[in-house]
Amino acid sequence: QVQLVESGGGLVQAGGSLRLSCAASGSTFHLSAIGWYRQAPGKQRELVATISTGGTTNYADSVKGRFTISRDNAEKTVYLLMNSLKAEDTAVYYCINVAWRPSSATPLVIGAWGQGTQVTVSS
Repeated sequence: QVQLVESGGGLVQAGGSLRLSCAASGSTFHLSAIGWYRQAPGKQRELVATISTGGTTNYADSVKGRFTISRDNAEKTVYLLMNSLKAEDTAVYYCINVAWRPSSATPLVIGAWGQGTQVTVSS
């Protein structure tokens, strides 16, 4: 099982950018699809973006055109580049191993949630 650690969060002004990193340990990272999720205060955790082992990406409608997920298998890292940030992007961001199931709108989460990284966007 892949172990993942998030980093890169911080405080940024609206319209700014941040790049989050999800560093993996273990030998099966290249076989693992990864998802970024976020949870804002008082709200449920929501899916932000996923990337498959082959690099296929999916995004929530709320971040399409602003966020880009990518992976570097050699570095065992998945990135989330966030541009044009809005106050409503403020949340704790988590990465986790996922698996897409046939005919399912959402992926299956595999493993335990980490500590996440806080992103705060000031308006």
